[in-house]
Amino acid sequence: MELKKLLVGIENFKVKGDVELDIKKVESNSKKIVPNSLFVAIQGYDFDGHEYIEEAVQNGATAVMIDMSADFKKIKMPKGVTVIITDDTRKALARVSCNFFGNPSRNFKLIGVTGTKGKTTTTYMIKSILEKAGYKVGLIGTIANYIGEECISYSNRTTPESLELQGLFYKMAKEKADYVVMEVSSQSLKLNRVEGTNFDYAIFTNLYKDHISLKEHSDMKEYFESKLKLFSMAAKGFVNSDDYKCEKIINSAKNCDIKTYAVDNKADLLAKDITITNISVDFKVKLGSRNERIKVNIPGRYSVYNALAAISFAVSIGVDPEKIKEGLENIVVPGRNELVLNKDELAIMIDYAHTAESLENILQATKTYTSGRVICVFGCGGDRDKEKRPRMGEVAGRVADYTIVTTDNPRTEKPEDIISDIEVGISKTKGKYEIVVDRKEAIAKAIKMMNKRDIVIIAGKGHETYQEINGEKIPFDERQIVKEILGEKK
Repeated sequence: MELKKLLVGIENFKVKGDVELDIKKVESNSKKIVPNSLFVAIQGYDFDGHEYIEEAVQNGATAVMIDMSADFKKIKMPKGVTVIITDDTRKALARVSCNFFGNPSRNFKLIGVTGTKGKTTTTYMIKSILEKAGYKVGLIGTIANYIGEECISYSNRTTPESLELQGLFYKMAKEKADYVVMEVSSQSLKLNRVEGTNFDYAIFTNLYKDHISLKEHSDMKEYFESKLKLFSMAAKGFVNSDDYKCEKIINSAKNCDIKTYAVDNKADLLAKDITITNISVDFKVKLGSRNERIKVNIPGRYSVYNALAAISFAVSIGVDPEKIKEGLENIVVPGRNELVLNKDELAIMIDYAHTAESLENILQATKTYTSGRVICVFGCGGDRDKEKRPRMGEVAGRVADYTIVTTDNPRTEKPEDIISDIEVGISKTKGKYEIVVDRKEAIAKAIKMMNKRDIVIIAGKGHETYQEINGEKIPFDERQIVKEILGEKK
């Protein structure tokens, strides 16, 4: 594609050199450059792409995009290379990526889901409903990326970088997807990864204190305003009116037609008569002229909100109520409040909770509807934030009825050292606990001590199907392990 065509839609830029170059590839990683590429230099938190311009040119870059704020004295710019100077190379990369792949998001209906919690589950619910209604659906999110039932790649972040994102859109458009549903993180909105993307629908789940750090958001105001951007990019929106930020979203999103959903407050779609058990939740909601009872095999009040978000969207495009019910009833989200179905009808849940906040959320939620004990099995990853270990221990000791502290992904650390850090926190509480270093043995111990009134939460690894030990990823699928243990139990 001609370089000048790649630059369409970019604001405030200057060019030095030939803009009629034929560009074969766009890259922000100098090592992936091939002959006749455009290299976009990004200033990241841990690296500066401007330091790799010389390498990019040596590998074949014929054009380079640099940021106006870069230190030009340090940049070694070889002769004969076209240089584009812009005031924001991240934003420009997103526009270039859209152009390079032919603006693929215009070829299907795109639903963006943002919020602190519930993004992953809500996207899977929407995908399931749409597929029951006969549509071909793409999904982009924290766990993996799908076209229909095919997993096309696993994810390393909630929302991909702009170049990868537009590449995924291109594949989905090529496969004739009718709808694509994606998680849109606040970070991706702040860093303009979705700049130029054509959103048709935006969904807001909730806002909690999270992602406040030097590398994410400076405060809650910036965090919320980043999420708010999504509603300036979409024609229609759906907002949780039980969340305190609902009114501000409605008042700020002037050009977005917003509908609301709720459990407690007045809304366009309201859940009533909610029943929560260890293995499911069901509620009534008015669809058309009838009150329909919806059942979801993901227990907890939060499942009602996620389902309402999905239903609100589905109703807006005219999906038949029976298809909505079918799409929600047997929904499974890998590693997110995932119940391992078994003949004994024991409530055994796998969840990705791997921070003190997420662990407390899942434990507190299950406490509200479990008539028996909440038994928690968890550990912490090695070579990661050590400060969270005692905090997670304290949460488990304070909230769970019984805790088994075990191994997660120890990586290069000794499991016993990680467990000792966790024990510092849990020993501050009056909570009952024991240590079982081997994770499979820990899971077996929890299952063997439970009854049908109890629930076992296996936290930390979620959708992962391995344990990382000393640089090696060893197969470890907790779903299969649970089934194996239950087979041994009989």
